[in-house]
Amino acid sequence: MNDMKNGQQKNKSSKIISFFRYLTEGKKISDIEELSPVNKKENLTRIYFIIICSIISSFSIQTVFKAGHFIGGFLISCLLLTIFYRDIMRYKPAYIKKSNMLLLLGLLVIGTLLTGRLFGYLLINLSKGLEYKILEISLFGLPIPAGAMFVSLLFDFHTAIIFSFILSLLTGLWLQDASFTVYTFVGSITAAFGALQCKKRSSILRAGGYVIAANIITVIILLLFKGELFTTKFPPSILFAALGGISVAAIVSLLLPLIEYSFKVTTDISLLELLDLNQPIMKSLMINAPGTYHHSVIVGNLVEAAAEAVGANPLLARVSAYYHDIGKIKMPDYFVENQGGTVSKHDKITPHMSSLIIINHVKEGLDIAKQYKLPEPIIDIIEQHHGTMLVNYFYQKAKESSQNTNINEEDYKYHGPKPQTRVAALVMMADAVEAASRVLTDPTPARIASLVDKIINHIFLDGQLDECELTLKDIHEIKKRFTYILTGIFHKRIDYPGFDFSNEGLYKESAKTTKDKPSEDTKASKENPTNTVSFTG
Repeated sequence: MNDMKNGQQKNKSSKIISFFRYLTEGKKISDIEELSPVNKKENLTRIYFIIICSIISSFSIQTVFKAGHFIGGFLISCLLLTIFYRDIMRYKPAYIKKSNMLLLLGLLVIGTLLTGRLFGYLLINLSKGLEYKILEISLFGLPIPAGAMFVSLLFDFHTAIIFSFILSLLTGLWLQDASFTVYTFVGSITAAFGALQCKKRSSILRAGGYVIAANIITVIILLLFKGELFTTKFPPSILFAALGGISVAAIVSLLLPLIEYSFKVTTDISLLELLDLNQPIMKSLMINAPGTYHHSVIVGNLVEAAAEAVGANPLLARVSAYYHDIGKIKMPDYFVENQGGTVSKHDKITPHMSSLIIINHVKEGLDIAKQYKLPEPIIDIIEQHHGTMLVNYFYQKAKESSQNTNINEEDYKYHGPKPQTRVAALVMMADAVEAASRVLTDPTPARIASLVDKIINHIFLDGQLDECELTLKDIHEIKKRFTYILTGIFHKRIDYPGFDFSNEGLYKESAKTTKDKPSEDTKASKENPTNTVSFTG
């Protein structure tokens, strides 16, 4: 009998869990039962996390601590957070796969509500100190939009919109006033919009200014709607609305670096800081491997243009391109772009040893990136930018020079993995295209277009793009952008009259001939200023 009761209880609990899984995952019970134990554990963890966040959110919006009030708040919070979770699963599933991002999102929901409660307490007491008769107007100073600004900076704008919607409803429930739902939503959406163009930490102050303006405009409209615009409520309402925007900028400015460091999240602000040429890695690359540095800059131009075409992050693409070959700092002379003389160091070693040195620059790059604590997306791109491609030159050289026909092709391949993101794939293609473009003797637009097409087709047919999200349309756009940029780089220039750069002698005419016609040269110089242009132009 006890066994039967226990079995029935287990069936009931499993049905409840399956129901929650259906709500969060959108899968049928039959599909859920087929999941592996690891996946079931991950799903259970997410369900428990949503329940815990709902419980804390319910506590945060309580004004009267009663059982019915708490249960109702819990169920509403659970419903809203489940909608939020399902939306992320639909549009941004990558966040679900990373436990730190999911944890951060939950903490932002809870933290925003708790911060709102704390500021609500402080603002009401401030109103009492200032002897305002109507204490509710002080709540216009709540910094709820700070949460949406954080989400926009750390995640993306779409997630920030849903976050703003959820937090606005919960704030309205807490304050039991629909006007605060509207006020909070407008401020949050404005904060999310303002954070879109934040490339510097000082730009957060500008976004805070937008929030101040949105708060003041919304307060005026709400007071007009209630018929209280021309009353004593107006001046303090405007004051607290402005104070709310200032608080948003202050909170985000103070806490953003801490969140970035604690959760290892990369924002456009931190990416832009990595483009500073005074960064230790950049200075080392410029000094020790100047050819690699120049190559990386050109690759950066290519990937940034292509990233804009395919909807990837252009800033992440450029920064990744700058750092993708930092492993060459260790042994720069073994890479052709850094070799000054005609004799290569590879002539003195075996093809297999040469391939090991070439392949090892990826591992060296990872070590340097981890040593200097570069962001995780850049470390991933350093690891993936060669995929599992073959070091073909040394493989063919080994086959030609060795009498042993059983040469293992795998020994001459990079260790991977293949590019997992669009940006990693862009860096791979741009890296190969830029390197190959250096061998063109007469880089006409047609030859450049043909080269780009051949290199990218080879990468595609080799299966290196199988694990990223690029489409055939994206690849077509990438080819067009690469061709356009390279055509601009390898543009033709007219010959400088009076000079012959192809021979050892600098001047085309002898000194005697030049001496005989000084007035003509002077006249030509005045008529055509390009004659005196610097050779570096």
